[in-house]
This record gives sequence, structure tokens and C-alpha cells, in this order.
Amino acid sequence: MIKKCLFPVAGYGTRFLPATKAMPKEMLPIVDKPLVQYAVEEAAEAGLSDLGFVTGRGKRAIEDHFDVNYEMEHQIEGTGKESALEGIRSLIDNCSFSYTRQINMNGLGDAILKGETLIGDEAFGVVLADDLCIGEGVGVLAQMVGLYRQYRCSILAIEEVPHDQTSSYGVIDGEKISDNLMRVTNMVEKPDPKDAPTNLAIIGRYILTPDIFDIIRGTPPGKNGEVQITDALLSQAQSGCVMAYKFKGQRFDCGSVEGFVDATNYYYEKVYNRNR
Repeated sequence: MIKKCLFPVAGYGTRFLPATKAMPKEMLPIVDKPLVQYAVEEAAEAGLSDLGFVTGRGKRAIEDHFDVNYEMEHQIEGTGKESALEGIRSLIDNCSFSYTRQINMNGLGDAILKGETLIGDEAFGVVLADDLCIGEGVGVLAQMVGLYRQYRCSILAIEEVPHDQTSSYGVIDGEKISDNLMRVTNMVEKPDPKDAPTNLAIIGRYILTPDIFDIIRGTPPGKNGEVQITDALLSQAQSGCVMAYKFKGQRFDCGSVEGFVDATNYYYEKVYNRNR
């Protein structure tokens, strides 16, 4: 039912300068695999194989990563190093990759709108590679696809954050449907802790219905003068239905140095060492 996923990857990654001066932040490696590959693997696990990327200047390395490097692969053919490419080769063989550009950095809402030509008139996933998620049993996006089959509306992944950190997130409030699911009634982009309606923060996993594109077009610039997806989703919630899902799993905020280091340590200890 959902086959398409959008990856907004046009941001500058200024919190990782100077490393990101000439390299996309999405290509920063967690041990031996770039962030964006973890994101694509999560989408593929959820059955989303038609993948669109909203890129920007200096992001060609992402396109090159999801392509064949004939010279390098010829050099390592028949050696032990060849096995390191099995994961990325499987993605290249089983997924399709399309790209468009966000010329001006004008917010996540604008980036998603730029992806409309890659998505068309169907529901789709959105994954922010900065948020590296490890699901319990199945990936976070796969959990959300299951919910979409039931509710057929936009769905946001949320988690509880410390109250003093709400100014870094979109924050929701809503009517409880079950222990892990709420119907959204209010949404605020990066509220001051004293003004935050709850401590339930939106993280970088969405399933959106295609009417969101027209809603974004009618959404004026909000916080920081940017087109905020939070504002568009609030309009969608007020006129229809948006669900917020407290996912099962763990999230690392790899847009921050601390979260990036935590993710690296986790994968080194839990995954890399175990496979050696």
C-alpha cells in the first residue's frame, strides 16, 4: 500500500563543521556505514522501495553511494573485502532511487513539498537520517506502516523528552487512543519549555497522506521564518485526522555530536563487535 519514501537531505549539517564543509552530514559513518544507509535500510524493511531524495548543493556523495562503483568493486572482487558491500548492493538491486533539489533551505515543510514530483498522489513515508532508530522486533517505520493500514491517515513518531528540551522539537498534545497512540489535537514547533503543551516530541519518522502537499502550499512561514511541517500537520489534524505513535525502540539524535557518539558506541558494542 505504501511504496514510496522521501528523505530530506539538503541541510548543511553545521553542527558537525568542519567535517561537513565538503561532505554531507548524512554520509557521516556510524562505525562502517553512513547514516543515510541506515535510514534507507529501515525504509526497505518496511516495504518502501521507491525512494526519493530532496538534496542540495554538495550532496552528490549520497547519489554516488547508492550507485555502482565499477572500478573499486573490480579491485576488491574475489577478496574478503567484497562482503562489506553486500548490504548496499542489495539496496541498489531492490530499490529505485530518484533525486530532486531544494534550492533554498526554507524548512522541512518546504523540503517535503519539493519532493511532491517524486511522490505523486499517494501516501508516503518520510525519514530524517539524523534520527537513527532501532526498533523492537521491527523497525520504527515498519511499525508505522502497520498503523497506517488500520487508520489511513498521517502518522507521526513521537517520544518523551526532558521538558527543558522541548525548544528543540515539534511538540504534540492529543486524545489518548491506546498506551502508544494518540489523536493529535495540538502541535507547537519548538516551544519554550514553559509554553510546551506536553513533553511528547515529534522525531524524524512520518507517514503522510498526499493532501499534505496542498496544505503545505497554503502554510505561511512560521518559526524562524521557515515553512514548518508542524504547522501544516496541525492544519491537517484540525480538518481531518493525524495520529501520534510512541514507537517501540530506541532513537539516537545523530544531528548532535553527543547523540552521534552514543550511536557509534552502541553499534560498536552491540553489533560490530558481535559480528567480528
